[in-house]
Amino acid sequence: MLRAIVRRAKLLLGTDVTYLSLNDEAAGDTYMRVTDGSVAAAFQQLRLGMGEGLGGLVAQTARPYVTGDYQHDPRFHHTDAIDSAVRQEGLRAILGVPLRLGSRVIGVLYAADRAAREFAREEIVLLSSLADHAAIAIDGARLLEETRAALVDLNAATETIRAHSQAMRRAEQAHDQLTDLVLRGGDTGDVADGIAALLDGGVLIHDVDGVELARTAAAPLPPPAQAVAASRASGRAVPQDGTLVCAVLAGPELLGSIALTGRPELADADRRLFERASVVTALLLLLRRSVAETEDRVRGELLNDLLSPTGDPVSLAGRARRLGVRLDSGHAVFVTHSASASRSGCSPPPTASPARAAAWPDSTTTMWCS
Repeated sequence: MLRAIVRRAKLLLGTDVTYLSLNDEAAGDTYMRVTDGSVAAAFQQLRLGMGEGLGGLVAQTARPYVTGDYQHDPRFHHTDAIDSAVRQEGLRAILGVPLRLGSRVIGVLYAADRAAREFAREEIVLLSSLADHAAIAIDGARLLEETRAALVDLNAATETIRAHSQAMRRAEQAHDQLTDLVLRGGDTGDVADGIAALLDGGVLIHDVDGVELARTAAAPLPPPAQAVAASRASGRAVPQDGTLVCAVLAGPELLGSIALTGRPELADADRRLFERASVVTALLLLLRRSVAETEDRVRGELLNDLLSPTGDPVSLAGRARRLGVRLDSGHAVFVTHSASASRSGCSPPPTASPARAAAWPDSTTTMWCS
């Protein structure tokens, strides 16, 4: 699972190297556990004291840190061992986010490039969401190991432990099922259907502004702001008036909420399953946002090339078809002269995006005039 998460981080962020370190509470440091793309043995065996280097600072403060050029960044406590390993690996830009279980930090997830690079805020949030997945996987492995030890020492508790193991396997399978649904292109409606089927209740998913994104087997219900705030603060699902509410978080960022109705009494195993579902929902909302931003950028690039006199018509037509635009149909072009609009007291509406509107056929950007 850890290798899969590190690999997924590498693919989504497009970096040269991704890696994950775990905290050693006995030794008081953090050590490399899994790497993807690393070529230096010294780097793969590196241990960082708390507060040392970028990773040691993330592990100590439980906050994300990013640098465009680590070797020349004076914010970090440089040591010969760390600098030598980073130099052998050839890394320059590094992003590190904490692996958190509640308020406890158990490790750090990193993405790094061998060239100078600035990481966008959206990339930091996306890596934080993947770090939440990794923390859940590690905690599940720890619980499974504790269960195995109990089986050896406590024969009298065999039935209780078996039930606990079954609940864990069910939670892991449900988490994998929902994650696979998202990665195969499922939408919020599919996720709501999946959660409702797993927990035998009604499910509502809202965005951060309280807009309903999906609803299954439940009546319309606005998200209870007090319960969402309490869930965000505690990192756990919170009951309110017979409804279980869980904030959808990507690191510290609130993306929305999910609510479970029709199940006023919920066992601990089902409660953990519901909380895992919020992590999957966060991943879905982040992927949707990333896709939307990419489509906006690609459409803008297509428009620029269409307006260029040197563009290849055949190539442009193919690119347009992939975006759902047919260049052989009729289109209207609207030109806005911003200088004259400014002099006349006109301004674009605050919710309009001229670049995005211009990329759509048969649309216009309306100017609001005072």
